[in-house]
Amino acid sequence: MKNYGIVLKEFREEKGISQSELAKLTGIKQQNISRWESGTTLPNIDFCVQLADFYGISLDELVGRDLETVYKK
Repeated sequence: MKNYGIVLKEFREEKGISQSELAKLTGIKQQNISRWESGTTLPNIDFCVQLADFYGISLDELVGRDLETVYKK
């Protein structure tokens, strides 16, 4: 499983937007986005759902969970 902060940053950068732009588009404070991406704090589940919906991905993808690895055990 990848570090969730790195994954959050990768999805944001794939969209080609800054933290400030993401904050404006989602209503999430830029400071929170920065803390999550740096790994200082964890987003709560409500913010995770909001970001997953924004990016059009699953929660597993958002947090870097590789289901192939999980189900091969």
